[in-house]
Order: sequence, then C-alpha cells, then structure tokens
Amino acid sequence: QVPRAPSRPLASSESRRFTNKHSKKALKASLTLGILLGMFFVAWLPFFVTNVAQAVCGCVPAAFFDVLTWLGYCNSTMNPIIYPLFMRDFKRAMGKFLPCCRRSGEPRPSAISLSMRNSNSGPRAATSLKNVL
Repeated sequence: QVPRAPSRPLASSESRRFTNKHSKKALKASLTLGILLGMFFVAWLPFFVTNVAQAVCGCVPAAFFDVLTWLGYCNSTMNPIIYPLFMRDFKRAMGKFLPCCRRSGEPRPSAISLSMRNSNSGPRAATSLKNVL
C-alpha cells in the first residue's frame, strides 16, 4: 500500500472510483503479461526440452527439431500483433509511423525530423547545472 499525503480525505465514492480505476489497469497489465508469457512458454519450451534431449541421446529427428524452431519463430512474429491489441500507447506510437494505421488529417513525420530526433545533431540548449537548477 502507498502511504497517503495528509490532505483532505477522499469521499467514499471518489475513493472507490480511484481504486476501481487502478484495479482495472492492474488487471489489464496482468492479462497482457500472462498472454505474452504464456505464448512464449508454449512456443519455446518444447524447443528447449527437445534441444536438451538431442544433446543427451541424439534421438530427435531433424525435421521435428526444425518444426519446433519455427514454432518459436512464430511466437516472435506474434509479439507485434499482441502489443497493439493490449497496449494503447504502443498502438499510438505505431500509428504515427505506419501509413496504414495513421488517422486522416494527421501529418506524416518527415525523414529529416526522424533522423534529427534519432541523432545527436541539431539545435540543443546548453545543459549545465545552472540551467537545470
């Protein structure tokens, strides 16, 4: 529990709404994490178990090993699908850069602005301890 600052006490309905809002966020985060981890284990656990079995006895057919490897690769391709479904911020960020997801009327970022944002060049204010304080 988070200690409260000594301010005016919340009304009971306001307190319930605050708790309910955070409970929904926590539930959604738990659900997303559970789906991601569940898919990871379903896809990669057979590969790793088979890999250990192959090292111990050498009895795993190459074709079966390849199928399990591709199952893991399929899990990696599912992550870009799962994240936008459950994470609003991720969806918004992708919508800015993918033409198929952009809303009409929203400007497209230029290549120059993207390269300036990703590089260390460009105008910057001098940072010193005086400026920060």
